[in-house]
Amino acid sequence: MEIRRETIKRAKRVVIKVGSAVLTLQSGGLNEEAFTQLSLAVSSLLGKGMEVVVVTSGAVAAGMVKLGLTERPKSIPEKQAAAAAGQSSLMGRYEKVFAAHNLNVAQVLLTHEDLSSRHRYLNARNTLFTLLSYNVIPIINENDTVVVDEIKFGDNDNLSALVAGLIDADLLLILTDTDGLYDKDPRSHADARLIPLVEKIDSHIEHMAGGVGTSIATGGMITKVQAARKASSVGIPTIIASGRDMSNIDKVFASEKVGTLFLPQSEKLTSRKHWIATVLKPKGAIIVDDGARDALITKGKSLLPTGIVGVEGDFGIGDAVLLEDKEGKRFAQGLAGYTHAEILLIMGHRSSRIEEILGYKYCDEVIHRDDLVVL
Repeated sequence: MEIRRETIKRAKRVVIKVGSAVLTLQSGGLNEEAFTQLSLAVSSLLGKGMEVVVVTSGAVAAGMVKLGLTERPKSIPEKQAAAAAGQSSLMGRYEKVFAAHNLNVAQVLLTHEDLSSRHRYLNARNTLFTLLSYNVIPIINENDTVVVDEIKFGDNDNLSALVAGLIDADLLLILTDTDGLYDKDPRSHADARLIPLVEKIDSHIEHMAGGVGTSIATGGMITKVQAARKASSVGIPTIIASGRDMSNIDKVFASEKVGTLFLPQSEKLTSRKHWIATVLKPKGAIIVDDGARDALITKGKSLLPTGIVGVEGDFGIGDAVLLEDKEGKRFAQGLAGYTHAEILLIMGHRSSRIEEILGYKYCDEVIHRDDLVVL
């Protein structure tokens, strides 16, 4: 309980992610009572001097009603059409319930491409900070009308973790249709036990989270645990709790034993290193020897060509790449200072020979320490 109390005590800026299963009715359409109770809880937090950003689902489910669909669309065009039709209803509902508390909201639609660009990432960050400074509540959703491969369940779980890092949040609260993480599926095991605290997310924890969700939210607990893991890796704790009872929000911030708390695994990263570690999708991998791995992890060194033993993928200068040891274990991610073709030529050699081998040299490091994050 002391760990939970200290975690909540430090939480001044919070991201609350609300899933489709919480915001929508099984019969279709939006659950008006859920929005009303959510606005009441969030307004209470704002009244205590906290900053709150909401990451919302529900656009597709809301659009299904407008399009007369009785089951979740399967094709990309249908999903995008449902999202487009439902987004206005979704934001209209947020506008109405928060206006009852004299609060304003702002719609922010993002795609992964928006956050992958460092310039656009900083623009999004500055926009959110400005909205918060005006006491406006950002309501963030995936821009489902334009994305293709990202429009699938779990995106907003992942998005909520990225947003938490984007704004340097102190806590990520994921509200879903279950009480938290159980040691086994509570729907099929009467003896399933809720796990109140997870100190480290490993393969065993992820195995517990296997399974699917409801007909509205077709993913499951696994995407939420993966979001918690991503937030944890950049120093942000996560609580997964039931949003079926919105009073759980008040209980969470009263340090009551609600849901599952996932502790962070590292200190908070700078905005830039968070961007490198969690937002960018790696385009390849560099394999290093044990000496280079130890120097990177324990001594905070840059990656030099002499410690490289292999290269995978096709990447250019400035692209994100994973770093792996000789056993294939991934331990870091960074921005490449040379292309994959150039690294193939200089790997295993000292930095002093780069110009001799290539005929030119950008720098001594293949990945500079400032562009590297140990995972």
